[in-house]
Amino acid sequence: MTAFRARRVPRLTLSVQYAVAADALPKPAALRRWARAALERDAVVALRFVGTREGRTLNAFYRGKDCATNVLTFVYDDMMPVEGDLVLCAPVLRHEARAQGKRLADHCAHLVVHGMLHLQGYEHDTDRDARAMEARERTVLAQFDIADPYRAPRAAPVRPASHAAAR
Repeated sequence: MTAFRARRVPRLTLSVQYAVAADALPKPAALRRWARAALERDAVVALRFVGTREGRTLNAFYRGKDCATNVLTFVYDDMMPVEGDLVLCAPVLRHEARAQGKRLADHCAHLVVHGMLHLQGYEHDTDRDARAMEARERTVLAQFDIADPYRAPRAAPVRPASHAAAR
């Protein structure tokens, strides 16, 4: 008889912060499901929804870009568990979802998954890395019946602009 060891499910500690009105934004339970689905290793994560001013300030300070962006990823410790923050700019998410003809929740799911993959070392700096990361995103999102985010129905897809801002 061959013995096998079941793979341990990675643990997620997630705190959610809303620095903007949370009424139309996804609830913590949905955010947790999406983050957990992308999890490949233990992680301690703070996920924060911000407004344009905070998003722009963070993007300018950490990436040198004077505009708000959809998602920023900050990795503080890439040991076990990985520790970091995801910052999602709610006005940018709303604008992009509308422009791409997507539900806001589906767009948020994509960017939560995208940010979680960045926390775990995925990058999209080369075509090869981008293909691998996007394939993983598609696989995770398909679990929630969310369409391929890189095949937007009404507009050209917007590749998330996130980069690991702090290492």
